[in-house]
Amino acid sequence: MLLKKTALALGILGFSFSLMVIPAEAAQNEAIIINKSNNQLAFYEKGTLQKVFPVATGRTRSLTPEGKFYLVNKVKNRPWYKENIPGGDPRNPLGARWLGIKVPGDWAHTSGNLYGVHGTNNPSSIGTYASSGCIRMYNKDVIWLYDRADKDIPVYITSSSSSFTALAQNYGVGNAKKVVAGYETFNDTLRYGSKGESVKILQRKLGISADGSFGKQTLLSVKNFQKSKGLVVDGIVGPKTRKAFFSN
Repeated sequence: MLLKKTALALGILGFSFSLMVIPAEAAQNEAIIINKSNNQLAFYEKGTLQKVFPVATGRTRSLTPEGKFYLVNKVKNRPWYKENIPGGDPRNPLGARWLGIKVPGDWAHTSGNLYGVHGTNNPSSIGTYASSGCIRMYNKDVIWLYDRADKDIPVYITSSSSSFTALAQNYGVGNAKKVVAGYETFNDTLRYGSKGESVKILQRKLGISADGSFGKQTLLSVKNFQKSKGLVVDGIVGPKTRKAFFSN
């Protein structure tokens, strides 16, 4: 009888331990990566890149902190307490959703109140350096992210010329494949409306969905890259922009 009780106790302990391990494993396969150099946010789920979104970050580099943080709270239509504007009000600069990030120096008894990924009532600011530190998204995009991102997942914020694939591989996120520098190049001049394999290579280099069609998202990503490198911001991938892409 004692042997049976001992076995049962060990079985319960093992089951409890397995439940404790699951969230840690899930966190390795789900992550948010924000790259301030091109103002883009990538969401990884089940170890796979799901979507890349344009965002706005801090007016200066120091305003949006860099490092590994965690998503600790989620709020629908959060009020703008500073100006006493209720959630859902068109004047509310926090938009439709708030995903709070735990950053050193956060205030109050709960964390995730000072910095967060949130919507905006100023969509023209997306893609620029405009915030006081938070990460802004289009409302439709932050709603999509809110519905999928779990609490306690890692949020990586950086300023890098690397692709999201390379960043994810460096951070050990899920099934990210190892990137070999310079493994693919192209010699074409690409612009809005271009299509084909060269566009896919460009899109992979930018860390966005590689559909082979040079559309609005690719145009915005190229312009942000050109701006970060001090190039002419025309959205055309000619010799100078190509050289900048493949010089790393």
